[in-house]
Amino acid sequence: MAERKGGGTVKDRKTLIGKTLRAKIFNMVSVGVIDEPINRFYDFLSIVALVLNLFSAFAITYNYMEEHYKGLLLGIEAVTTFFFAIDYILRLLSANELYPKDSELTSLRKYILSFTGIVDLLSFLPYYLSVFFPVFFPAGTAVFKLFRVARILRLFRINSYYDQLNVITEVINRKKQQLMASVFIILILMMAASLCMYSVEHDRQPKVFKNAFSGIWWSASTLLTIGYGDIYPVTIMGKILAIIIAFLGVGMVAIPTGIISAGFVEQFQRLKDIGEFEEEENIHFIRVVLGSNDSWTGKKIADIGLPKDIMVVAVQRNNETIIPRGSTVLRANDLIVLCAEKTKELQPVAIKEIVINEGHSWNNTAIRDIDISRQSYIFMVRRDNKALVPNGKLVIKAGDIVLLYDKHLHNENI
Repeated sequence: MAERKGGGTVKDRKTLIGKTLRAKIFNMVSVGVIDEPINRFYDFLSIVALVLNLFSAFAITYNYMEEHYKGLLLGIEAVTTFFFAIDYILRLLSANELYPKDSELTSLRKYILSFTGIVDLLSFLPYYLSVFFPVFFPAGTAVFKLFRVARILRLFRINSYYDQLNVITEVINRKKQQLMASVFIILILMMAASLCMYSVEHDRQPKVFKNAFSGIWWSASTLLTIGYGDIYPVTIMGKILAIIIAFLGVGMVAIPTGIISAGFVEQFQRLKDIGEFEEEENIHFIRVVLGSNDSWTGKKIADIGLPKDIMVVAVQRNNETIIPRGSTVLRANDLIVLCAEKTKELQPVAIKEIVINEGHSWNNTAIRDIDISRQSYIFMVRRDNKALVPNGKLVIKAGDIVLLYDKHLHNENI
């Protein structure tokens, strides 16, 4: 049996240390987690490496830059690509923190097969394949040059810093069904146009329109209003069909464009309405679930002694909503909805929200043992979507969200 130290076996302590280290790594590689200096530094380093890598990829395409600074640009690419490889390894090590409900193998598989995992892998793997296996994977091939585009996709991680960029993602998610429907219709029209053009042009241009699918390129360039011109009809009937298909193409391309434009308008209007409502609304609503030992349980609403500016607007009991009166008796497990007028004259309370993970110093620590300033105190702990009123015996656990009132911050706001 393994030797016990500090209330647990050596194996248990090693496991705990491993989980703590993995959680710290996960916090470091997660964009936007800036609670510690090393996390902020890693975010800064990631952005710098990505910008330098993209700069070198673009700059080396210029003859002057390649002639005078080729060595420097290739060096920048080598160093930044090595950073991408290290970043990928760190994300593999901390994949279980990204999917905490899954096993380690399952979380690894989910990350590797995810969109971000594939982008991270393509950011460095083609480079090293061409370095170590130049015969089988020459660096100058068009496929390997194409894989450099994957590094640009890493820019989407900057979304974590700017909420405005999330509007694009939200619009696409909200309108994805309409967009998929419009794309499906365009594909049907492309195939129909290709088949029609083959029927009327095959006899005159057998080498150009060899089969029904040979007109796909022509139909795509016509429907999408590109008009490349390498394939075109020569018969009168073919030209008439081309005119009709071109008109349909203008309308069909306008459909997804209109859907996305309408989505942006709706989203910005929604954000504006929410902002205006938040500014104009002068009422706060509070929900409270009564326990069997609460002082209000078993009393009439008229007898609980609410201040004059607070009123009970609804009571939910056993999936039934009761419009309360003064004679309504409150029971255990009732969900009470209170409303109060918002006082604009008061200064805002400075509240700090702290997310606890495996690597946090407060994890598995009782509140009374936490070393915080006398000017600060914990007034709420959220755990599993439940609000806990803290006391000295409450042990903070990984996954908790701690709400901290800091008087210094409050005084700075004032």
